[in-house]
Amino acid sequence: MSHASSEFIPAHIAILTVSDSRGEAEDTSGQYLQEAALEAGHQVVDLAISKDDIYQIRAQVSAWIADEKVQAVLITGGTGFTARDNTPEALLPLFDRAVEGFGELFRMVSYEEIGTATIQSRALAGIANQTVIFAMPGSTRACRTAWERIIEEQLDARHRPCNFLPHLKK
Repeated sequence: MSHASSEFIPAHIAILTVSDSRGEAEDTSGQYLQEAALEAGHQVVDLAISKDDIYQIRAQVSAWIADEKVQAVLITGGTGFTARDNTPEALLPLFDRAVEGFGELFRMVSYEEIGTATIQSRALAGIANQTVIFAMPGSTRACRTAWERIIEEQLDARHRPCNFLPHLKK
């Protein structure tokens, strides 16, 4: 069974920046993800910035999971090891299924760029209510790595042998 299409199908994407210090003007990572998604042909249907608080993150992502027009959520920030890095703890209870391969692959390709420092990344992904959620570190470089090396292909219906589009809300 093929999980690929012969034509591009734009995904409806929401983007969340998790940060205690960045506002819209300083949010280069969220801006990068928005530009990359639009350049690839996707539709960015919502943008938000949240404090690194488990319940604020969870509330925003839960709203998007419940929103029929959101098929994918890209999250930047809050995936490190400081006491204020809460993105994994906020997301894990929401997942119907974890996508373990995303974190594994992100750390593998990130190792090529930053060496063993990648061990401190808690990048993760999952699916909830037919919405794929990718969470990556807050640096623009890490977002570029995640988008260009993993996410862009996985949100492209033409990517073979499989991609996430068949699993998302229609």
